Amino acid sequence: MEPAEPIARLVAPSRCAHGEGVLWCERRGIVLWVDIDGSRLWMHAPASGVSRWWVLPDRPCCMALASDGSLLLALAKSLQRADLDAALRGHGELPLRHLADVQADEPRTRSNDGRADRHGNFVFGTMDESADKSAIGVFYQYSARNGLRVLPLLRSAIPNSICFSPDGRTLYWCDSMQPLILACDYDPDAAQVGPSREFARVDLEGASPDGSCIDAEGALWNAQWGGARVVRYRADGSVDRVVPMPVPQPSCCAIGGEAMDTLYVITSPQGLDASARAAAPESGSLYAIQLGRRLGLAESRVVLP
Repeated sequence: MEPAEPIARLVAPSRCAHGEGVLWCERRGIVLWVDIDGSRLWMHAPASGVSRWWVLPDRPCCMALASDGSLLLALAKSLQRADLDAALRGHGELPLRHLADVQADEPRTRSNDGRADRHGNFVFGTMDESADKSAIGVFYQYSARNGLRVLPLLRSAIPNSICFSPDGRTLYWCDSMQPLILACDYDPDAAQVGPSREFARVDLEGASPDGSCIDAEGALWNAQWGGARVVRYRADGSVDRVVPMPVPQPSCCAIGGEAMDTLYVITSPQGLDASARAAAPESGSLYAIQLGRRLGLAESRVVLP
């Protein structure tokens, strides 16, 4: 196992109400993430140190880059196409275009985690927002050709950790109510999956698996909510590396940077009491960890009409 020596460096003190869904856009050289409870999209450019944000009409929960340069935003109850270039040129709102409704007839749920697959589709899940946290969340695949299709994964309370093997044929996912990351075969054309199998088990008491990304070697990096750490799992599910975080709730991660050797981790203060917030005042901010070698795999892009 590699030593846990890298230091998490604060790069954007965004102090989101609930930071999530971080991505690296290699075309623009920027990091993007969402503040779910703050209803904002955030951007940080490492080369200049500039950060910006845009207020959205509903809570953004996750997103994907699109092949034409736009973004696909999963808001709480809809999918939207966002014109990021227009927003970066101007100083006002982020232009949106409605693509699909998401469980409009189910008031208990909202969109949660999601990511583009390797074949031009967007895969995401919905979660139960009620205190019950029942397994009523559904996984979906969205494409310009087929619209919104249900993926036949087990219903979950808090779907998370959605990412794909480098060849795009394995889907990783979890229900954050369980200390397990699962894997299954994935057929993108038919929107079908095989039986799920255990990939990795979170071995830290009080930690839950949250957002994940896959690197160029096929390893999975998982942000562990409540665990103050990000863990790299080898392709066989064994632990390769543990990166400590200075805040208790890392929520999602992505690899980027000019040399694709930087792990970006967004965090959240959601649910922390006053003393915990005082002890970790930068919860909700963006951190960067130098990995020491090129491990980034360019984010896949959704094909939009």
